[in-house]
This record gives sequence, C-alpha cells and structure tokens, in this order.
Amino acid sequence: MNTQEIHQKYGDPLYFFILKRVRDEAVAHDVFQNTFVKIHNNLDQLKDPQKVRSWVFQIARNEIIDLVASESKFVPQKRELKDKSDTQGMSPCCFNRFMEELPQNYKQTLQLVYVQGKKQQEAADVLGLSLANVKAHIRRAKELLKTRFVTCCQYQLDASGKLVGEPDCAHCG
Repeated sequence: MNTQEIHQKYGDPLYFFILKRVRDEAVAHDVFQNTFVKIHNNLDQLKDPQKVRSWVFQIARNEIIDLVASESKFVPQKRELKDKSDTQGMSPCCFNRFMEELPQNYKQTLQLVYVQGKKQQEAADVLGLSLANVKAHIRRAKELLKTRFVTCCQYQLDASGKLVGEPDCAHCG
C-alpha cells in the first residue's frame, strides 16, 4: 500500500478524527498534513499491512500529542486567519462550500459532533432531538456531501460506497 492509497482509504475519517480532537480547522489541517508526511516518510516501517489503519491513526495521535506538548511550552500566540486559497488544497475539494450548503439542521449537527467534538448524545441534548434523530441527521448529511462530491468534483464511489479517486472539479480548478 502506498501513501496515495492510504490517503484515499483513510483520509476523510482521519481528518475528522483529528478535527474532533483539536477542535480547530486550521490546526486540524496542519496535523493532517504532518501526519501524511510522516506516513510517507515511514511507510517502509509498517511491518504488517493488515494493521495500516491502526498505524495511521497512531501517527495522528502522536502528532496531536506533539502539538499539545509544543503549544504548552510557548506563550499562546494569536493565530492569523489563512487565506481561503491556502486551506482549500488541504481539505477535500469543495468541502467547506458543501458544508455551508447543507440544510441548517444537518450542518448544525455536524458542527456539534465533528467540529466541537461533542458526543452524539450531547449534540442531541443541545439540539433538543433524540439520539436516533441526530444519527439520522449525520447519516443524511454525509449522503448529501457524498452526492455533491460525486456530481461536482467527479469523485467515484467504491463498492462499499466510499469516495475514491482524484477530484476533477471545474469549480476548484
């Protein structure tokens, strides 16, 4: 398995894993990129290809730990907002635009769970919904996002319904 295959297979779940823990999109993008640099540089150290998922997520955990340790050594500095063009290449093609286009109830649910890191039951309590409704909102939002990626960005779906391939998006260039 090469770095590109790992990115295609685990990129989205890994990004949301990181985002849920750091709760800052800019920091999540940085940790995500650093994680893939380490994956690429250390791919030859992967002893058991069957354990690639746990290996990838462990590298991300270590990156998050390193980030927390480095930030605790220094006086916190105000982060400058990056130009949108800087961050667009770091997240999946058109992702932020598609998130903004979601119906408000779906967007709010995803923000609570994936950006703010709340558990689904906590999100249900905040939104005044049942846990089943929150799960349905997440499932429907993911399906809407997946449909948008396929129609706009020309991603493909594999046999299990996951996005694969490279974007060929007229909107992003």
